[in-house]
Amino acid sequence: MLRKIMKIIFGIFGGIIGYNLVYVSGLASDYNFSWQNIDSLFLTKQFLGIIIGGLLGYFLIFFIMDKLLDWVLNFEAKWKGLTWKNAAIGIIGIIIGLLVGAIINFVFSVSKIPRVGLPLQILIHLVFTYMGFAFAISREKDISKFIFDHSKDGDTGYKEGVTPNKILDTSVIIDGRIADICKTSFVEGVLIIPEFVLEELRHIADSSDVLKRNRGRRGLDILRQMQNDEKINVEIVEKDFEEIVEVDSKLVKLAQIMGARVVTNDYNLNKVAELQGVSVLNINELANAVKPVVLPGEEMNVKVIKEGKEDGQGVAYLDDGTMIVIDDGIKYMGNRISVLVTSILQTAAGRMIFAKPKAKENAI
Repeated sequence: MLRKIMKIIFGIFGGIIGYNLVYVSGLASDYNFSWQNIDSLFLTKQFLGIIIGGLLGYFLIFFIMDKLLDWVLNFEAKWKGLTWKNAAIGIIGIIIGLLVGAIINFVFSVSKIPRVGLPLQILIHLVFTYMGFAFAISREKDISKFIFDHSKDGDTGYKEGVTPNKILDTSVIIDGRIADICKTSFVEGVLIIPEFVLEELRHIADSSDVLKRNRGRRGLDILRQMQNDEKINVEIVEKDFEEIVEVDSKLVKLAQIMGARVVTNDYNLNKVAELQGVSVLNINELANAVKPVVLPGEEMNVKVIKEGKEDGQGVAYLDDGTMIVIDDGIKYMGNRISVLVTSILQTAAGRMIFAKPKAKENAI
C-alpha cells in the first residue's frame, strides 16, 4: 500500500515539475483558462508537460528507487509486531533522510530555481525521507544491536526475543496440517503469505480439472480459517518479483530479502532453498519425526493389502500411512499377520519399513 501511495505522489510532483519546466524553457502555449475553451487546454504544451512529467514521476522515479531498494525488507509484514525499538529506529531513519534532503537542497540552491524550485524541494525531501525510513527498517537488527544491545549480545548477532517469520508455500497451505500445528503453539512468529502464492491458489481453485479445483478451494478455506484464528498471526505480503517466473524461486528470493524461513512439504523446493542458504521447515520431516519409533527385530501385526514392486513382496500400512514392505508377503494377501521388522529406510519424503513374516501359521 505504501508503495502505491508513493507512486501516486511521485506522479503528482512529476506533473507539477513538467508543467513548470514548459514555462521555464519558454515553450508554453498562449492560453487563457475559461470553461468555454477548456477543450483547447488538452492541446497546449503545458498539458503535454503535465502528462510526460506525471508518467516519468509515476514510473521512472519509482522504478529507480525500487531498484535501489530492492533488497530492503518489506517492513509492512512486521507492522503488527511493531515495538518501541522499531518505532525509534524508523524515526531515526526519517530524521536522517530529512537532514540529507535539506543538505542537498541547500548545497544546490534548489529553492532558487525558477518556478520548479518549491516542487523539487518537496520531492527531494519525500524521496530521502522514504529512503531513510526504509533503510533504517531494513537494517533494524544492526542498528538495534549498535544502539541498544551491543553490550549484551557481543558478536553473536543474536537478538533475544526475535522469532524469524515463516513464509508458507502453496503446497503446505493445501496440505492443511500447518493450521493444526499452529493451533498447538509449536510454531511462533508471523506466517507470511505472499501475494503470488495467493494468486497461484486462486488459479488452482479456478482450474477446469476437478481434483485441482478441489485442492485449490481447500487451500483457500484453510487459509481463511487461519486468518480467523486469533492465535495465528497471518500476514499477506504484496511483494512480487516480476522478473522471476517460477513461484518457488520467488519464495526463495523473498525469504532471502526478509530473513525468513520457508515452510513447505515440497521436496524439490526444500533442496533448492537449502542450496541458496534459506532455512526450511518441512512438514513431512516434522511428521516423520513425531512418528512412533520402530526398531529392527520388533514384532508388528499388519494386514497385507497389495502386491509389492518386487516378486513375492506384499505391502501393508500403519495407521499413520507408513508403508511396510514384507518379503514373501504376497502369500498372505488380504490376511492379517505378525511380521518382524528387518530394517527401516528414512528419507525426507517419508519412512519405509522392511519386514518378513514371523511364521506362516500366523495367517488369519
